[in-house]
Amino acid sequence: MPELTSDQAAAVEVPQRIVAAWAGHDHDAFADLFTEDAHLILAGDVFLQGREAIRTFMAQAYAGPFKGTRVTGDPLAAKFHGPDFALVVTQGGVLAPGETEVARERAIRATWMLARQSGGEWRVAGYQNTPIHAG
Repeated sequence: MPELTSDQAAAVEVPQRIVAAWAGHDHDAFADLFTEDAHLILAGDVFLQGREAIRTFMAQAYAGPFKGTRVTGDPLAAKFHGPDFALVVTQGGVLAPGETEVARERAIRATWMLARQSGGEWRVAGYQNTPIHAG
């Protein structure tokens, strides 16, 4: 990626803040990184609208299918559309307990739509991921 301004770097760091919230299985910290009216789409049948729906889903997921997991994601690209909107693409996935590398079947590329909120903080307005390897 090209060199970023400090403000642009703050936007590109949002996915790493998601990684940290996930590592702590902190559904509040996770959800608080999204705008109030955000959309979250995960591979499969997950389509969530709004921060509170995301918060509820993650609380249940950390107690169920995502219990003990971590996520990883490295930035591949970032495009800034004016001072308050960014599109960031990452590659990573969910790490099962004990894993240090993402299993092929859980490798994803993700698109993050980031919006700067009043007060200057970047939040996720939309997130969608796609498996890298079909089938």
